[in-house]
This record gives sequence, C-alpha cells and structure tokens, in this order.
Amino acid sequence: MRVLYAGTPDTAVEPLNALIDAGLNVVGVLTRQDAPVGRKRLMTASPVAERAEELGIPIIKGNRYDDAVHAAVADLAPDVAAVVAYGAILPRRALELVPHGWINLHFSTLPGWRGAAPVQRALMAGEKELGASTFLIEEGLDTGPVYGTLVEPVGEDDTAGTMLAALATSGGRLLAETLRSIGSGTAVATSQIGEPSFAPKLNISDARIDWTGNASDVEAHVRGTTPEPGAWTELKGQRLKMEGLHAFDPGDMASSRVPGAARLEEKNVVVTCGQDEVVVDRIQPAGKKMMNAADWARGAGKIDQETVIFE
Repeated sequence: MRVLYAGTPDTAVEPLNALIDAGLNVVGVLTRQDAPVGRKRLMTASPVAERAEELGIPIIKGNRYDDAVHAAVADLAPDVAAVVAYGAILPRRALELVPHGWINLHFSTLPGWRGAAPVQRALMAGEKELGASTFLIEEGLDTGPVYGTLVEPVGEDDTAGTMLAALATSGGRLLAETLRSIGSGTAVATSQIGEPSFAPKLNISDARIDWTGNASDVEAHVRGTTPEPGAWTELKGQRLKMEGLHAFDPGDMASSRVPGAARLEEKNVVVTCGQDEVVVDRIQPAGKKMMNAADWARGAGKIDQETVIFE
C-alpha cells in the first residue's frame, strides 16, 4: 500500500521510523508549516518534516487542510493515511479521499481520554497504566472504531514526557501492525465501548500547583504537566517551575503547618500539602535554568514555615 504519514511534533517522529522499519511504503508526509522557535524566533521545520527530509520523503506543509493540501495529497494517491499528532482537523473530503481511511495513533485506550492531552490528563488523574489505540478517524472527536490497543505501566519517576516517549515507540509498532493488517485484508475494527472521558489541551493555568490537595494528588499533577507546560507555583509574586515531586508521610509534623509552607530539611526541600508533604527535587526560577531544589533554597536565603509559603 501507498501510505501517507501525517504528524508534526517530536512524539510523531518515532512512529514514522517504525513505519519505515516495517518496510511500509511511505509516499509522503503531511505536517504543519515551519514555525518560529527559541529566543531568536528562527523559522524551523517541524521534527517530522526534518526526519522526512533525512529519509527523502516528499513533504506537504499546511496548518489546515485547505485546497492546496487536498490537491497535494490527491497527487500522492495514498491507499491509507497514518496520523500521529498532525495538529489540524481533517474535513470530510479528506476522509473520503483515501480508500482505506486515516488511521490515528492515539495515546490512550479509547474511549478513555479523548482529546489533545490524553497522557497528561491520565497522569494528572493518578492512573498507573497508560495506553495507546489505533482507530479509524471519523468526523467526531476520537470516536472511530478501534483496530488495536496496548498498555504501558507508569514507573515511579515517569512524567508525561517519558510516557509519551515510551508510547511513541510501542505505539509506532502498533501502528505499523495495523497498517499491515489493513493491507492484507485481515484488519478488524471494533466500535468503542464504555463511557468516554476527555482530555482537553493543557494551558499554563492548568499547570499551577494546588498545595491544598493531598500529597499524592500534587505529585500526580506535577507528573502530568512535566515537561509541558511545566508545573509551577508562586513565591512573593514570582513564578517558580518545579519538577520531581515525591509524596511522603511526615507523621505529625504537618498538622501545624499550612499548605505551601516550605522548609529545608537536610538536603531536601519539603513542602506541606493539604494532607502529608512532598519533597521537591528541582526548581526553576523565572529566567534561569532548572536547578537542584536544595541549592535554590540555600541561595534564596531563609526558608522556613514563617517566611516561605508557595502559593
């Protein structure tokens, strides 16, 4: 079969590699247009575009599926299209153009966590296993029949970033298997069963830490928002990003402390939550690089429950 691959970010690179490694005939890549990156705002091709150029695959660039993109896709005459985080809505004419349809690799076990941020939202909800699904795209949001699924366990130190990388690798293999079964005529898609949950895109306000929650909830929240958009809190009106928070039970020590109160205990920065406490591994002050939390605390001067309250 002739395969069109549609994807844009880093997460979509490994599945493209999986299709190539499986010997599938990728005849073109559809990705978003070059965008400004970094402080100098240099126009930069998407990670998928860069990989496609290395592989010598023709590239179509479009931030939306317009007439020009439709004509370019039609010229490639794909039998099937694989989609991994392309970043644009596919209209009916696109879905009708490709004989075997557009097959999406989605990072959840559907119908759970439909939407743009399934891994992030699932981790924020405290889930201990995450999954991926391949399904046929319809006009509804992640509603199409499912070809295959897989699950990956969440490790103690896993974040949205590490789980996305793991699912991109295993999901890429699942996507290749799905396309091969479609090509051989053995693929079977089944309707989604169960109550759906939804995973809207995260914004900066979603990543703010709520210290009134219990310690396990705070830890899950930080895992789900790391590395993007980045969990954060405020100290005296200044924003601080945080990574690597781990819950622990302080015994009776937290009963007299307010949520957000921080202290330096030996080499650890410890913050009180609504219930129990967390240890913070890394802190990033505005305009600086991420650093060891204890180093930040020593450099910031006094840190005790009377003077340091994260908000």
